[in-house]
Amino acid sequence: MISPERNNLIQTMRRHRICVLVPTYNNAGTLRDVVSGILDYSADVIVVNDGSTDNTPEILDSFGDAIHIVSYPRNAGKGHALKRGFRKAIELGYEYAITIDSDGQHYPEDIPAFVKGIVENPGALIVGERDLSNVDINGKSSFANKFSNFWFCVQTGRKLKDTQTGYRAYPLKHLHGLGLLTSRYEAELELLVFASWNGVRIISIPIRVYYPPQAERVSHFRPALDFTRISILNTILCFGAIIYGIPVRSWHAFSQRKLFNREFKSFTRKNGEKLDAAVTLDRIFRSIYGFSLFAFIAGAIFTPFASIYFMIGKKTEKRKLRFHKMVSRGCAFITRNYPGAKTFYENPSDEDLSRPALIICNHQSHLDLPVLIGMHPKLIFLTNDWVWNSPIFGNIIHNADFLPVSAGVDVIIPRLRELKDQGYSIVVFPEGTRSEDCTIRRFHQGAFHLAKELDIDILPMALHGAGHFLPKKSFLFRKGRLTAKILGRAKREDYKDLPFLKQASYFRKLIRTEHEHLIREKEDAEYFKSFVLYKYAYRGWDIVNRSKKEMKKALEHADIINGENVGKVRIINGGIGVFPLLFALVNKDTEVFAYIEDARDFRIASETPVLPSNLHFIHAIWDSDFGNDADFDKTITLER
Repeated sequence: MISPERNNLIQTMRRHRICVLVPTYNNAGTLRDVVSGILDYSADVIVVNDGSTDNTPEILDSFGDAIHIVSYPRNAGKGHALKRGFRKAIELGYEYAITIDSDGQHYPEDIPAFVKGIVENPGALIVGERDLSNVDINGKSSFANKFSNFWFCVQTGRKLKDTQTGYRAYPLKHLHGLGLLTSRYEAELELLVFASWNGVRIISIPIRVYYPPQAERVSHFRPALDFTRISILNTILCFGAIIYGIPVRSWHAFSQRKLFNREFKSFTRKNGEKLDAAVTLDRIFRSIYGFSLFAFIAGAIFTPFASIYFMIGKKTEKRKLRFHKMVSRGCAFITRNYPGAKTFYENPSDEDLSRPALIICNHQSHLDLPVLIGMHPKLIFLTNDWVWNSPIFGNIIHNADFLPVSAGVDVIIPRLRELKDQGYSIVVFPEGTRSEDCTIRRFHQGAFHLAKELDIDILPMALHGAGHFLPKKSFLFRKGRLTAKILGRAKREDYKDLPFLKQASYFRKLIRTEHEHLIREKEDAEYFKSFVLYKYAYRGWDIVNRSKKEMKKALEHADIINGENVGKVRIINGGIGVFPLLFALVNKDTEVFAYIEDARDFRIASETPVLPSNLHFIHAIWDSDFGNDADFDKTITLER
């Protein structure tokens, strides 16, 4: 093996604490080549001399300190040798042991495949699956393998094509039944059965196998005695499956959340496309409550009240202002009671909203109107036709002097002048429509033409959060914080000489700059917590549970997530992607590279819907896959 590749493999094995374990008994003819071949791929080798009577001790001694040797005088069987080897590996601090037979049938070249399997499937038992179709194997061995496969399926409910192979990788922390293990080679079947009963994942990987001509083989298999012993063992294991295996498997299936572990597509997709946030029962109930509250206050209280109120008396300015105040209080009540959100008003320059102005602000959501109306009673809005003709609140906005844009300039401007003279401000959304991602679109010039006609100050405002709480093309609430921030008033004489195009560009830049400031100030880890969890909802019980655990750990390190943006960040051990996703959402100007070793975790993370463009999930196995420290401005290593 080429030195750089060997070093990379060895570093990866040591990072995951992987050793190679070789049980041997009277295989002196092949042992030296086997151990030498293994040392080409691993620097952590344990050989168990199971009471060999040939020159095995001399061969092992010739390797010096390159290997660890466990030796005892009398042959006790492969099962006993494995137990002794596992104990030695644990004593030396290893977490995985790749077992390989010493008779030369296994290829050390397959060790990297086992290391890859361990890295991609942490905690799993990796079984080498031999292709015996073109191998000179005797009928007894072929029958023994099929016989073992059949009984394994009966005892565990799982199918494996090769339960007799000795080429495996064992997770030492998840070995079960060692105290009950028989001493002979059928112990390998027992280890599989106990592992399966106790919820250990069993992964098969293809391996090559070499069988020398049958006349040259050394075999310790005794057909009559060994088949009798195996039959007795399988009978015991079948009873054990009923008494112990099935209950324990059921418990592990529940405790490891293997039940209900499929994606509920009715909640996560629409017309086959993944939703950026799952439809949860929580969102449904909160949305029903929120819209019902709005419909009740608007339709059942204010609409009939407005009809009666203006029917029984003259429509004086005093009565009209009183009605505006009631509507404003009603909207303030609604915005204070949005389920799952809070509304904040910021007025750092202490602007007096009772002084008329043309208020221009970015458009985020259907909720923008009630947020703004609740801010001050003397606000007038220009609305589109569907709002003007609404059966729920149409009568309210008619009596509140809102005006439809479709009425035309000749009708609108004279009426707005009257309202301005009465002390009302006019609210306009210069974008005309909302963007789906809450970015601020180009401002139309009509608003500034209106300011000229009315000879009125311009009061810019920045709205934030409503577009996340109730996104465009959605009628389901999320969770969040809504902010309306009043900026400094621009007096008419300060901008009247500017062309309308430059006015539009100037005020768009002003509001966008403040909106970006609100993004940096408001959009922290807590702000995106629910949104991230919605992306993992209904994707399976285990995924939902893991996302909550990873979110809890992420929020414990919110200070790291909420830190200053840097150019490139590397995140090691990205889990199923919760921390990297949260980090990328908060730090939009940072390129986030999240490295994930576990193949299943990588799939879960990379299949998360609508990931931000600055987030990159990378499936890493070997040490060299993680890049160089110098390539990143910051490295964050998460706990496994």
